[in-house]
This record gives sequence, C-alpha cells and structure tokens, in this order.
Amino acid sequence: MFDIEYKGANTVVIANKKATIVTNPKLSVVGLKDVVLKDAVELSTEARFTIDNQDARLEVEGPGEYGVGDFDIKGIAAQRHIDSEKTELLSTIYRIEIGDVRIGLLGNIDPNLSDSQLEELGVIDILILPVGGGGYTLDATSATGLVRKIDPKVVIPIHYADAALKYEVPQDTLDAFLGELSVPVEETGKYKVKQLLNLPETMTVIKLARS
Repeated sequence: MFDIEYKGANTVVIANKKATIVTNPKLSVVGLKDVVLKDAVELSTEARFTIDNQDARLEVEGPGEYGVGDFDIKGIAAQRHIDSEKTELLSTIYRIEIGDVRIGLLGNIDPNLSDSQLEELGVIDILILPVGGGGYTLDATSATGLVRKIDPKVVIPIHYADAALKYEVPQDTLDAFLGELSVPVEETGKYKVKQLLNLPETMTVIKLARS
C-alpha cells in the first residue's frame, strides 16, 4: 500500500511505511517552499529541480536502476521539449515499481518518445505527467497522445494553471487536458493504492488537490 500526494508544479510525494519518494523537490522555482524531507528518495526529471538536502536517503537525477525499500526505480534518458535531436539527453523519465503496481513519471519532455524508450518504460498502471503546455512542458494534446500510447489505468495530471504558483510561463488549466482526454475523473486529496486489483478497470484521471 502507498499514497500519492501532489505538492504543485512537477512535485509529488509517493510514500509507504518503508520509504518516501519526492519528485522534483525544488518548488522554489514556482514560488513555494522546496520539499525537504528527511530520509527521502529524491527523483529529479532534470538537474535544475534538485535541492541540497543533506538528509536525503538517495538523490537521483539521471538514468540507472535503484532499489530502496519496496521501491524499484528505473531512470530512462529523454529529450527535453526545448532541445534539438542533436542535444545531449538532459531529462529523465522514471518507472517506479511498488509491489505489483508500476508508476510512470514524465517531466518536461519531447512527446515523441522512441519505441526503445517506450519499451524500457514498459507496462504502466499509473502515469504522472505535466499537462500545462505554454511552450514549457507537455500541453493537452501532446500529453493526451502520450497517455494513449502508454495506456495506463490511472492518469495523474500535474503542472497546470494554479493561481498560487508563479510559473515561468502561463500554464493552461487542467480542464483543457481533461477535455482532450475525455475519460472519467475522480477528485481526492491523497490517492491511496492498496494493490493492482484496486485500480479502475477503465482509464481514469485522478485529480489530486495540491497539499
């Protein structure tokens, strides 16, 4: 069993009794406090979203395979949406396995993932991805295209318009993505997952309130 919380922008916390993962903990880039947790595993989709946390259990900002507690983590190199094909791959997408549940985490990437990248990502049950667009990250159309390719049971959208956040560029509202994807939506403050069998039978968006 584990929980998923949304902290704003590209930051989520995934936790169970044995370990905690914080993704992109540097929330100061949008005007909020950085998420600094003791003994947490910090996963950053880009180096600029890391923080200097001396109490972190592990800091990951690139490709590789890692095991912490009940979490098996795989980082896969990806192209940022603002870079050309000739540029070094500076973003990382992650596959996180917790028991029989597989989570995919995407950052500000080019939506044209290769067949090999999709193969490395593999079967994904819960997909967490930015949807706000504005030339900064995936927009509603490109995010929807990736969701359809990956075909998860649960979609958790992040990085969309929020009056409390100071984004570098304006972000689209979540409604733009929801209208594009057009699947059932459930709203909650914290998403609790017991096991794979508890996930929806048909693709569902889980809209998490920012905590």
